Parts: sequence; structure tokens; C-alpha cells
Amino acid sequence: MSTPLLYALTGVVLWGIGLLGLVGLRHLLRKLLALNLIGSATFLILVGLAQHHNGPDPVPQALVLTGIVVSIAATALGVVLIRRYFHLTGCTELGNGAEGSKEDRAP
Repeated sequence: MSTPLLYALTGVVLWGIGLLGLVGLRHLLRKLLALNLIGSATFLILVGLAQHHNGPDPVPQALVLTGIVVSIAATALGVVLIRRYFHLTGCTELGNGAEGSKEDRAP
């Protein structure tokens, strides 16, 4: 097994773990971290599959660099939205309604 293929397969495994976290977790910050894990795994897959015998392909590498910048901005926006949601509702989990559970409330 070649090194680029190992990178791509590792990215696929991390993508699956991130998807499990995104679907299975209720806490908003953990969902954001799972989404970041999916993004990083996608970058790893792109870089791993872009390797050739005569050298790396520069187009996927440029896309990954651009994606990193966009993911940082999206993470910052997500943190701001989570803080605003906490300020409005007093809870950090998505529940059935805006009330949430008692342990999620701020004192």
C-alpha cells in the first residue's frame, strides 16, 4: 500500500468518525468540531489522491489551501452562532423546543 493511498484511507475513516459525531451528538460545539473533522478528512483525501508518480498535482493542493481558509471562517461563524443561540435560549443543545433540559441552562 502506498503512502498517498494510506492518507486517503485515513481520511475516509476520519470522515466516517466525523459523520457519526455530527449525527449522534446533541451538543452544538461538539457538532461543530465533528464538522471540522469532516472538513479536515476531506482535505486529507484530496491531498492523498492528488499524488502521482511524477509529483503532486498542484490544483487539488491549491483547493485544499483555499478550503482551509474557508473552514476557519466557517468555524468562526459557527462559534458566533452557537454563542448567540446560548445567549437567547440558555442551552447549548438542540432539543425538542427552545426550552431545553435543566442541566443545559445557565445559572
